[in-house]
Amino acid sequence: MSNGLGTVYDDVWLVDGIRTGFADYTSVLSAISPTDLGIKVAREALSKSTIEPEAIDMVVAGNMAQSSFDAYFLPRHIGLYAGVPIPVPALLVHRLCGTGFETIIQAADAITLGKASKVLCVGTESMSRNPVASYTSRNGFKMGQVEFKDFLWEATKDTASSTGMGDTAENLAKKYNILREEVDEFAAQSFAKALAGMEFRAGEIVPVINETFTREGYNDRSIKLPKGVDSFAVDEHVRPTPIEVLRKLKPAFKGVQTGGNSSAVVDGAAAAVVVGGKTVKERGLTPLARVVAADIVGVPPEIMGIGPAPAIANVVRRAGLKLSDIDRFEINEAFGAQYLAVEKELGLDRSKVNVHGGAIALGHPLGVTGVRLCITVARELRRAGLKRGIASACIGGGQGVAILIEV
Repeated sequence: MSNGLGTVYDDVWLVDGIRTGFADYTSVLSAISPTDLGIKVAREALSKSTIEPEAIDMVVAGNMAQSSFDAYFLPRHIGLYAGVPIPVPALLVHRLCGTGFETIIQAADAITLGKASKVLCVGTESMSRNPVASYTSRNGFKMGQVEFKDFLWEATKDTASSTGMGDTAENLAKKYNILREEVDEFAAQSFAKALAGMEFRAGEIVPVINETFTREGYNDRSIKLPKGVDSFAVDEHVRPTPIEVLRKLKPAFKGVQTGGNSSAVVDGAAAAVVVGGKTVKERGLTPLARVVAADIVGVPPEIMGIGPAPAIANVVRRAGLKLSDIDRFEINEAFGAQYLAVEKELGLDRSKVNVHGGAIALGHPLGVTGVRLCITVARELRRAGLKRGIASACIGGGQGVAILIEV
């Protein structure tokens, strides 16, 4: 087992979860604060799980970029406007693309340590509202040295290894001899599965509507959709995308990756409720799944996309299982070549992976993806009558994360 940080849990349960549809970059959700998207899914997840807000004793929220001026308060505001009692603390977590996973890991750890029994986990992200920023203007401007940059673009460049995230996928393509044709074929499959899985995914999506969130004694918050839009409840990036279309796209990073075979840039939010076994018994709950184990591991930054391979291998061994014991995988498709490298390294059976489409088709809202993948794999296990699943992702800077669940 390679070095990693992992845990096996005895009695931790994912009760239920919900998410918004994922909206394309600068589209229908682009004006909405990630805090308000987080409040929306938090309230809905509590309602769906039948855990009343007053019973929650910990809030964990995940978010990557500060995309509103009150972003410092994001986890606290989500808890307050979801109706959680004022004495209940809130925590913001940030593990890049593993941020959503970290909300669930933090919840499971707190329950295991006896610090909490019922935890609200939220991942929320507005890629569209990432700022155009200046880090050098606090002391004024010098002639010819005014510097404003696109935070969303600049943040994808790892300054330790001098590699953009797309470059790390190209490095894996070279290392594993992955051709452009293979990547395009995989992307076409992702879109096709996503189109076929629309009815399945509808079960985990709550419509976003014009709505006001109130808390007595405090200012109202709200969601306001664009004029003429009354409701949003789809994964907007999903569309017919045959391989013939993908083949025509120009490389984005001087290799096999294009805008069509890389994860879509989207906005959205997801939430889940995680509890201990005592709560399950006392309330007679029927949870979605048990959280069995989790693992986080580091990998070289320049090939960060291989992260799911050692994380998955670790979590399987840690739980005393074999890879063949896993019935379904949800692995984030940050880049087509990145996923294919993981598939080759582990020898995965693709028919078990992302069976309703992945991030190339659905999108990858950074702080949300981990929550979404855990909800999706749990629901798929129940739909298919299977037992064990793993949700996993690579993490910018060189990490991998995996959570093992069973139903």
